[in-house]
Amino acid sequence: MPNCPECTAREKKKIQAKYEAETREEERGRDDLYKLFDEIEIPMKMDSATKHFICKRCGLYATREQVSDIRYKLNQREKTREDKQDDYLEWWQKSKKEKQEN
Repeated sequence: MPNCPECTAREKKKIQAKYEAETREEERGRDDLYKLFDEIEIPMKMDSATKHFICKRCGLYATREQVSDIRYKLNQREKTREDKQDDYLEWWQKSKKEKQEN
């Protein structure tokens, strides 16, 4: 049974905030955090009649493909301001080079 992606994402945020608050920055390790993430289990129940999964905790009702899409969207990294600035800089430098060639 798959884990509920929405409940899992919420729990990960809580665990990460608690871990960052309790652990000094020098002692933090990704492996420790991922071990805590692996302990999260929020299984969804399968409705055999409709082939949908149901989360008893949040009420999510979705097919396997929808669960996968939700998980993908939640795991995508949000673009930060620096990422946008880097993209703009690359675009600006690229267009500048093209102008010099012509």
